[in-house]
Amino acid sequence: MSAKVIWLFVFVALYWSYCIFWGIKCAMMAKTATDYFISGRQISMWVFVLAATATSFSGWTFMGHPGLVYRDGFQYAYASFYAITIPFTGVMFLKRQWMLGKRFGYVTPGEMLADYFRGDAIRILTVIVALLFSVPYLGLQLRASGFLFNVLTDGLIDIEIGMWVLSVVVLVYVASGGLRAVAYVDTLQCILLAMGIVITGFIALNAAGGFEAMNQGFAKLAASEVGKWGTTPEGYNAYFAIPGVIQWTAGLGKETPVGGLWTGVMVLTYMFALMGIHSAPAFTMWSFANNDPKPFATQQVWASSFGIGLILFFFTAFQGMGAHLLGANGAVTAETGMLASILPDLTANKQGGLVPHYFNTIGESMPWLVGLLAVCALAAMQSTGAAYMSTAGGMLTRDLYKRYLNPGASHKTQKLFGRIGVAAIVLAALAVATFSKDALVLLGGLAVAFGFQMWPSLASVTWFPWMTRQGVTWGLAAGCIGVIFSENFGTSIAGFVGIDLPWGRWPLTMHSAFWGMLLNLGVCLPLSAMTQDPAETEHRMKYHNFLREHASLSPEKKGLVPVAWAITLLWFFFGVGPGAVIGNDIFGAPNAGYDAWTFGMPSIWVWQILFWALGVGMMWFLAVKMEMSTPPDKTVEALVEDIGDAAIDAPTT
Repeated sequence: MSAKVIWLFVFVALYWSYCIFWGIKCAMMAKTATDYFISGRQISMWVFVLAATATSFSGWTFMGHPGLVYRDGFQYAYASFYAITIPFTGVMFLKRQWMLGKRFGYVTPGEMLADYFRGDAIRILTVIVALLFSVPYLGLQLRASGFLFNVLTDGLIDIEIGMWVLSVVVLVYVASGGLRAVAYVDTLQCILLAMGIVITGFIALNAAGGFEAMNQGFAKLAASEVGKWGTTPEGYNAYFAIPGVIQWTAGLGKETPVGGLWTGVMVLTYMFALMGIHSAPAFTMWSFANNDPKPFATQQVWASSFGIGLILFFFTAFQGMGAHLLGANGAVTAETGMLASILPDLTANKQGGLVPHYFNTIGESMPWLVGLLAVCALAAMQSTGAAYMSTAGGMLTRDLYKRYLNPGASHKTQKLFGRIGVAAIVLAALAVATFSKDALVLLGGLAVAFGFQMWPSLASVTWFPWMTRQGVTWGLAAGCIGVIFSENFGTSIAGFVGIDLPWGRWPLTMHSAFWGMLLNLGVCLPLSAMTQDPAETEHRMKYHNFLREHASLSPEKKGLVPVAWAITLLWFFFGVGPGAVIGNDIFGAPNAGYDAWTFGMPSIWVWQILFWALGVGMMWFLAVKMEMSTPPDKTVEALVEDIGDAAIDAPTT
């Protein structure tokens, strides 16, 4: 057995010991169901900041994202803006959900929505969305962990065996300790995730000979026409430019995009999809678990937008784009040469192995570092999965078992069924990942887009009382259908029954999250207008009067509302939308040569860094200046600690 593999097992054993310690400790602390499902609403500031960041940016950020930057170039690197758009959803909803959870004793989003709308259909749909999000998302993370260990042990550990073994520990500590255990383990996982990406980025940068040498290599590549997507309609190498605002391809998405998939509208709608991570039901429970909203702005602005954004726009770019100069692309090597030969050719859709291959480049000289980096990757994969396991188990228990089968369930019984729910979710994810890998890939594409479909229901509860139960419920159902049939999963279902859908996946280079939301709002808004009921409006206003009393802007800041709208819309349009095409050549045409680049970097990369910095400023303005994520001026008094223990009808405040 090689030294690399020995160190790998040593670090995994240490990591597992830490996880199991917190699982046991938190199991002893969980006296009530609220303790188990939402940490007794006592998660402290820095635990939440680190845990929520780890949950937001999973193994996909660590393993998958650099691989797609390599495959599609800087046009895909616009996806790194999810460091801002994911917590943007949190800015919109998290503080107000916390206030409602604290006030009325909610434990799950299903309880909040069912109480607010006075109907159980929305509760059931919320559980379905949670499962549709959790099972495939978790399955992808677990399978990726098995793949990682298969590569790093040189095939010693089979992918499926590694996946099942590695999932045992995460199951044990999550099922034992609940969300509190997830939070404490996530604090370490967040640090490991960030450290691993940075170290891997330095490996790539060092191999390329430094920052200047890497950019000179990019200039040679940009002046050529080699690469997966060739050139854009403007004649630029597609690795260094987005191919226009939109592609009106014949067959509505069935033809191969010209110059790449990542048009301006594709980037924008993909950001919509990733905004679904913080609007997914799991993050509602994260908001309920906090002692107060103090951590929200810190997590959203500094930990996520600034910290993770810095890592993605630099160190992930080093890994992904640098790979072309380090041997990972045979066509590039043949045309422009390479700076170092440390990676195997990863064309033909082998980009998923990019990060483990970076690890292997230092296996002989620093085997201990390979073991540490492997644990960093494993922690990144398990951070998100653990949170979704815990919260989905809680929703199964509270919204199904306790609501319909055993309303008087004791705290002990609820914790037992919560653990059973966690085990069922893990087994379902492992079964899909093991026995139906094609279905896993298809389902995985649906997960975040389903989460985004929760936006209207959350907007209704926190901002807009005129949306009705009928509109939101049927809109959510329609949105999920829209997502399914604008993804490969829906076209596969249609093909199975003999129907040929004319539009294919992501019609007009627009993500399924957009098409789902178009259908969602297309049903929600008119149906809400047709089903207004004064008695129901009066009931919903009890919640909104409470929010207005505790969370309204001071008079001197209300004049900034138009400014906030303008800043946000302009940033989305030019940073991650149609206006991003300006960034292709504003700081020098990609094929003009290194000396013609204004900052000695590709124009598209400079534009991304510029709008990342502006995005951090936007997030600070919204979260802090506009008080969307700061603690309310008035103390929120809890009417009841847990709605499951003492059901209430929300009184007038």
